[in-house]
This record gives sequence, structure tokens and C-alpha cells, in this order.
Amino acid sequence: MSDESNLRSIHLSRTAQGRYRIENVRGGVLEIGHGEDADFTPVELLLAAIAGCTAIDVDFLTTKKSQPSRFDVSASGIKVSDADGNRLEDIAVGFDVTFPDDEAGRQMAERLPTAVERSHDRLCTVSRTVELGTPVVTGLSA
Repeated sequence: MSDESNLRSIHLSRTAQGRYRIENVRGGVLEIGHGEDADFTPVELLLAAIAGCTAIDVDFLTTKKSQPSRFDVSASGIKVSDADGNRLEDIAVGFDVTFPDDEAGRQMAERLPTAVERSHDRLCTVSRTVELGTPVVTGLSA
């Protein structure tokens, strides 16, 4: 069941060969490229989306009583090209989170593994979409 409140969208415009400007409906702007400069590539954005989505989940689930002293997340994958086409395999997301060594910090640190699991198994829209293999329809706009 969907309605307008569930719709998520972006608009991409070409700015030069291999360079693009992406805008969201809230006015956010992001420049991307094909990997010849410092701009993120689409594959890097996919990894960033997976890491960012799960980081947001884990952040909200673990910081109710204590703020982390470190909250770093990494994401990686191996790009392969074979008979099935180009894709990433072995996508991995790693959390490096520490909380203060006090009662509240220890409680939040104990919540961390469950929060990571909940994000992966249920909450993170991006990784759930990738893992479930949601079809992508591509075509010309009318």
C-alpha cells in the first residue's frame, strides 16, 4: 500500500560528461561522477546509503541514555563483472562504537549488538531493499 507520503524521489541532471548533479525535494544537492576525481561514484553512494541508513537506526536505538564517544561505520563491497553483469558482492558494514565507561554508557554498549541486528534484519530500508532484490524499472520518461 502506498501513497504520496511514502514516495521517495530525486532528480539527476548532467553537468558534464560523466558528472551529474542530484537534488532531493528538500533542496539538498550532491555532485557525483564516474571516479576520475574526488566526487563520489554511484557505487560509493550505494555503500554510503547502506552505511548511513543502518547508522541512523543504530544511533537512535543506542543513544537514549548516553552519547557515544566514538561512532564510526565503514562499508565495503567487491565489484565484479561476469555473465550476470556488474554488481557488488560481499557487502560488509562494520561498526566501531564506544560509549563512556559509566552505567548509562555500559547499558547503551550492551544494546549495540541488538540494535545492529534490528537495523539489518528489519529497519534499514536501503539494505533491506538490496537484500530482498527489489526490481528496478528503467525506461524513458513520458
